[in-house]
Amino acid sequence: MLVSASPNAGRALWLKTLHQWHWISSALCLLGMFLFSITGITLNHAAQIEAKPSVVRKQAEAPAALAAELKKFAAAHDGDKAPLPESAERWLRDTWSLKAGGRSAEWSLDEVYLPLPKAGGDAWVRIGLEDGAAEFEHTDRGWVSWLNDVHKGRNTGAAWNWFIDIFAAACLVFCITGLLILKFHAANRPFTWPMVGLGILIPFVIALLFIH
Repeated sequence: MLVSASPNAGRALWLKTLHQWHWISSALCLLGMFLFSITGITLNHAAQIEAKPSVVRKQAEAPAALAAELKKFAAAHDGDKAPLPESAERWLRDTWSLKAGGRSAEWSLDEVYLPLPKAGGDAWVRIGLEDGAAEFEHTDRGWVSWLNDVHKGRNTGAAWNWFIDIFAAACLVFCITGLLILKFHAANRPFTWPMVGLGILIPFVIALLFIH
């Protein structure tokens, strides 16, 4: 004779599965949540945290052959955005250890300007096409600025942007499984839903009354 599974057995299986997903997602989120919590504080108090940018400027002169090549390239791309020729990228790498990485440069008939934004700072290169005079400027705004940019995914590259998306999905799993676990235990914990309600109501009221 077949015996149907008891409701308690089904409930126990669901609860066990939820706990597994909950602890796995929490483990995956641990370092990311710690990082994003700290940078949330630094972002919220960015005006109170002093930043002393360090600026480095360098100058050089591009070889005549390279300047002529760039001038010819600029004539065909005036007003456009296009990557530097391979010879220019190689010269920047040899001269200042810069990796242009196929980034788009801004072209005009008299100069080429290459922005090199980065997390926690900025950099750029300008090459004059008449005389080959080249300038490089690098600005470092410190580790707090770097952490803030990492939090926002600003100038951090495709790999970090993918990490943020995956981390956000793991956080959703963590929150949803946590809410379902609360539901399973709510009958024996009378303060469960009042606390959940407060967690929703407090930020809603603050946003409604104090954000203008």
